[in-house]
Amino acid sequence: MAGSATTTEFRWKPPPQPQPPTQQHQNISDSDSDSGSDSDNNHQQNRHNDLSNSIFKAYLDCHSSSSPSSLDLSKIQSFLASSSSGAVSCLICLERIKRTDPTWSCTSSCFAVFHLFCIQNWARQCLDVHAALAVTRPSTETEPVWNCPKCRSSYLKSKIPSRYLCYCGKEEDPPADNPWILPHSCGEVCERGLSNNCGHRCLLLCHPGPCASCPKLVKSKCFCGGVEDVRRCGHKLFSCGEVCDKVLDCEIHSCREICHDGECPPCRERAVYRCCCGKVEEEEDCCERVFRCEGSCESKLNCGKHVCERGCHGGECGLCPYQGKRSCPCGKKFYQGLSCDVAAPLCGGTCDKVLGCGYHRCPERCHRGACLETCRIVVTKSCRCGGTKKQVPCRQDVVCERKCQRMRDCGKHPCRRRCCDGQCPPCSEICGKKLKCRNHKCQSPCHRGECAPCPIMVSISCACGQTHFEVPCGTENNQRPPRCRKLCNITPLCRHGQIQKPHKCHYGACPPCRLPCDEEYPCGHKCKLRCHGPRPPPNREFILKPTKKMLNVHVESTPGSPCPRCPELVWRPCVGHHLAAERMMVCSDKTQFACDNLCGNPLPCGNHYCSFTCHPLEIKSSSSDKRSESCEKCELRCQKERSPKCQHPCPRRCHPEDCPPCKTLVKRSCHCGAMVHAFECIEYNTLSEQEQSKARSCRGPCHRKLPNCTHLCPEICHPGQCPSPEKCGKKVVVRCKCLTLKKEWLCKDVQAAHRATGSDPKDVQKNHFGVGLLPCDSNCKSKQQMAESVLQQRNVKEIEEKEEPSGKNATKRRKRRERGQDIKETSRLQKLTVAAKKVVMVVMLIAVLVAVSYYGYKGILWLSDWMNEVEEQRQKSRRYPRI
Repeated sequence: MAGSATTTEFRWKPPPQPQPPTQQHQNISDSDSDSGSDSDNNHQQNRHNDLSNSIFKAYLDCHSSSSPSSLDLSKIQSFLASSSSGAVSCLICLERIKRTDPTWSCTSSCFAVFHLFCIQNWARQCLDVHAALAVTRPSTETEPVWNCPKCRSSYLKSKIPSRYLCYCGKEEDPPADNPWILPHSCGEVCERGLSNNCGHRCLLLCHPGPCASCPKLVKSKCFCGGVEDVRRCGHKLFSCGEVCDKVLDCEIHSCREICHDGECPPCRERAVYRCCCGKVEEEEDCCERVFRCEGSCESKLNCGKHVCERGCHGGECGLCPYQGKRSCPCGKKFYQGLSCDVAAPLCGGTCDKVLGCGYHRCPERCHRGACLETCRIVVTKSCRCGGTKKQVPCRQDVVCERKCQRMRDCGKHPCRRRCCDGQCPPCSEICGKKLKCRNHKCQSPCHRGECAPCPIMVSISCACGQTHFEVPCGTENNQRPPRCRKLCNITPLCRHGQIQKPHKCHYGACPPCRLPCDEEYPCGHKCKLRCHGPRPPPNREFILKPTKKMLNVHVESTPGSPCPRCPELVWRPCVGHHLAAERMMVCSDKTQFACDNLCGNPLPCGNHYCSFTCHPLEIKSSSSDKRSESCEKCELRCQKERSPKCQHPCPRRCHPEDCPPCKTLVKRSCHCGAMVHAFECIEYNTLSEQEQSKARSCRGPCHRKLPNCTHLCPEICHPGQCPSPEKCGKKVVVRCKCLTLKKEWLCKDVQAAHRATGSDPKDVQKNHFGVGLLPCDSNCKSKQQMAESVLQQRNVKEIEEKEEPSGKNATKRRKRRERGQDIKETSRLQKLTVAAKKVVMVVMLIAVLVAVSYYGYKGILWLSDWMNEVEEQRQKSRRYPRI
């Protein structure tokens, strides 16, 4: 109870207050600010709110977190925070201390604030209990005291408060109607003496809690005295950071520690030292250089007969204890002049030394050595409570079995101690009563009167924990979290985190973002709704007693809702992307429409266009051409002009790439027409005219006839007309008209002769070429007459043979005709039989195929039925196995 108070943290859960979105945001942003919505005013307000923190930060930076000054400053800050928020409660009655209530504050260590009436009643009760105890048990205290309910500091009876004073004690009944000063404060400078008795006084305004360290500037030296500096009076003791270099206790070495407070540590320089007797050498620290070994001295005494029986020691051993006047062991008889090596004789009388009990003496004769350790003399003893008497050895105590029935100091529990001597010890039971806080039980020993108030202070803090104050345990139900002026440190998760207006520290969820979403759709437009992005996980609500389940709940962030579909109106083309065929549609509406135009897109062949109506297209990213898989397929033949040009069309179907080279064989006769050459079209067309003329030549004599005669051209196969056809040098037989005379002329002379007769050699027939150029003579006429007579006779014979054919010739012809007819008839019968055989074979083959397919199908059906029956039998056997 008298120890330091334990601090427990509780958080308050405010009641839900539904508000419209716009008004709720305004309340969140404006509830903690006293100025308008102007940004400059808010900035100045934040600076004013953080003024107390900045003041205490300058003090706290000078001390470590565990130093007494830092703890005092934390107390001052906590008292100021709780006083300004109206959260100060009395530990005795657990009621809130109002501005008009008279108060008293402890000035020893806790500086707790109580109602004046409550602390007066508390002090009187403590004094009454003290007086009741003093009646039953005499007290050594000269004046009764009472204790502080929280820190248990003692106060004299004369210190019972009777007046309502401010915190600094200068003004009685401080005003409670001034809103600009702290409650229960006079508003003047504190001027209380500071704790370190430096002679200065506190310069803060009248305040609760301890005074801060002295801020005066004084000249002071460091701990080692080597550096002098101007320091704050409350922290004038400092370390210069250099080596101390003070002479240690050994007066040999100097301190090697950094400048420090207090005495220097023992010298730890190691060296070899001798023990006190000088027999042993050991390496020891300088501070432990004087040591004793474990052996005995064993040095000769002055008598020269005995040795020193002392342990290791320094200095002289002293005189022999067996020299001079000596007595017997019991000390009754003395002997003079005995040698030190001769033992003193026994006197023979009773020892009579006082035994360990302190009452009886040793009954033995004079003896050497110690007397009996325990007294065995039987005596009559009474127990501690005086109810039983018994004869027992002197060394044994008498304890009866009677239990004390007196009530202890608490007045609730009997003593119950065996054989109590009347001085009953205080009650050792724990009180265990419920304290006024209703949260804890009294842990003090069982006592009379009211229990001490609960010393535990409950820390109530904001969500971030930087603003907090302490209240007595049991009053936290009526407290609210402090109004923290710090900004909320939760990072927004939406895309407006950098530009979002900051808000104050709070419990629960952060206010929703009020900025427009501006999220960009895939189409390029932006969402114009209010921000609906993700929200960070909310702080847990302010709760009085958090349960394990609530602490283990992991709150996740609220995911943002996706943006609705883009509502912008855009012009959208038809599925065929035709010009002037667009409609106004919602951007998020992906429905497509077809216009009444023809597709008109180029087909894959690249030569023709689709003739279907408007239909969806597929645009390939690798090329800029628009192509649709649903367009019609081009079935036309290729109609491209080949390169190089030729008369043969492309054998492929219509295609986009170039036509393949023409491999068609082209027949070209030689120039003279004697032979025919076969060339590939592409190969022949790529040749020049000279190369074509050279390739067509058969490289033999020209086989063309000359235009003026019947002879062939004598030149090598060549293109164009034959050269100099009128200079033919062939020999030609020239005859007369009756063809009786003949001569050989040159062809060019025959041509000249025909020209001379007025006929063109080109018009002369081949069998009349050179005929009639020689004149007929007399022999020609006689031969002509003889030929005519012979011709007439032949004609007559032929006429007679036609009119009267001979019998032999007739029979032979008839037989030949009949034989030919028989051969024709036999060839027709053979053809008919062969055709009939073929028809029969085809019919038989068809019949075999039909039979095989029919019976094969039947067999497959039968096999399927058989397998089904087998499977059914297996299933039946599984269902009903044999027993």
